[in-house]
Parts: sequence; C-alpha cells; structure tokens
Amino acid sequence: MEATARKPYRGISMEGGLATWYAKITRKDLNEFERLARELAADLPANARILEIAPGPGYLSIALAKLGPFKITGLDISESFVKMASQYAKREGVVARFIHGSASDIPLEDGLFDLIVCRAAFKNFSEPLKALNEMHRVLKPGGRAIIIDLRKDASWDEIAAYVDGLHISRTSTWMTKFTFKHMLLKRAYTEGQMKALAGESDFKSCEMITTAVGMEVRLLRRQPLAQQVA
Repeated sequence: MEATARKPYRGISMEGGLATWYAKITRKDLNEFERLARELAADLPANARILEIAPGPGYLSIALAKLGPFKITGLDISESFVKMASQYAKREGVVARFIHGSASDIPLEDGLFDLIVCRAAFKNFSEPLKALNEMHRVLKPGGRAIIIDLRKDASWDEIAAYVDGLHISRTSTWMTKFTFKHMLLKRAYTEGQMKALAGESDFKSCEMITTAVGMEVRLLRRQPLAQQVA
C-alpha cells in the first residue's frame, strides 16, 4: 500500500464559505496591505518578479501590482483563494497571476524571483523546512524572502486590540479572537524557532525584526562565491 501524502497545511481547509469569511475579515486591513506594498516596492528594480506565497484573496499582491510594472505571481493551496484573487485582479485592472500549489513543492522554475513574501501563513505550513528550501530554490541569487507572521509569545492584549481595531461584527470579532487563541498561537513560532529553521535551511541564516504581536523574518539567497569575490 502506498503511503498517504502529507497534507501541506496545518488546520482546516480554507475553501468555500470559510474562504469568503476570511476575505471579508482581512479586507478590513486594506490600509496595512497598501502600506506593506509600498515598503516592499521601495527598493525593487523595475520589472522585478515577485512571488507571494499564500496570498489568500490577493490584497497584498494587487496592492503591489498597482505600484509598478512588476511581474507578480501568487501561489495558494486554496482553489477558492486562487479564484477570488484572480477575479479581484481583473476588477482592479491589474496584471497578476494566481496559481494553485503548495509552498513545500512550488511548481515554478529555479532562480525566477527577486522577492518572495509570505504574510500570516508560514505557521500553517506542515513542512516548514521544505517550504524554506523551495523559497531559496526559486529566488534569483541575491534575491530575498520576507516572512511576516505571528509570534508565539505575542501579548494577548495586543492581539485583542488588533482584532477590535478591525471594527467587524461582534460574531466575527469573537470568531477571530477564538481562532487566534486556540489555533494560530498554538501553530506560531518563537523567534528562536524561526532562527533555527533558517539555519537548517539552504538560506543558512536570517535577520529578525520584532513587532508588537509578530515578527518579520528576512532571508537572502546569497550570490555564488565567485561573484561575491569578483
């Protein structure tokens, strides 16, 4: 008997009505997506290739697409999100490609991207080391990856304040806080765990920036030694 393939994500499948609910909740944070897009785009070359892993409804990818002639690809394990993001790009009149696939087996060629960004999803990957190595593989030499996610030791008061600031319905506020407390925090990594993972990966190291409830992990695919010496 063949072994059953490991599910590429932890938790429940984000499809159908659950994906629609998530898209509605996260849309409340559009200003943050736009701010992050401006920050990411600031030092990118013209026509840079960008991969967003787990873009969900596509808000960040499409915010990036509005800022320059970037070549943007979004990769998501949820077929519902791929469809939503593609439709959203069309409505907004921007060019961005969204495809279905797993972060631990990216269906794209080596050395393709200048930037990879993964926001609020890495903790859900069931094979995090494979995901990091796949990011390394599809980056160009000198390319960088940025993972933005929740910290396991994040303050509950800060998390609750963030959710309250979304100004969503009472039911959605309760559901979102429940999800943070009983699911997301349990899956989240500490800074030490992320540094250890990066050290074990093909990246070999990372830089960390800590925020109130999260962390930003910066990874670089280094140039070959011969190019560094030259």
